[in-house]
Amino acid sequence: MKLLLVEDDATTADYVCRGLAELGHAVDHAATGVDGLTAALVGVHDAIILDRNLPELDGLAVLTALRAQG
Repeated sequence: MKLLLVEDDATTADYVCRGLAELGHAVDHAATGVDGLTAALVGVHDAIILDRNLPELDGLAVLTALRAQG
């Protein structure tokens, strides 16, 4: 699966990305809500792992914007 991880904590993001990669998944990482929204809109991902507390744009705002885009 191709996954998008939107997580601002570098330690957590590294841990999750490495774990998912070990399971055979391709993982893209974004560290802010704005970067995550952009990556989700321009990329093709099977699933998005979205942190709720993100800088610039929180996780719920990212989710709302993605749902509005269809």
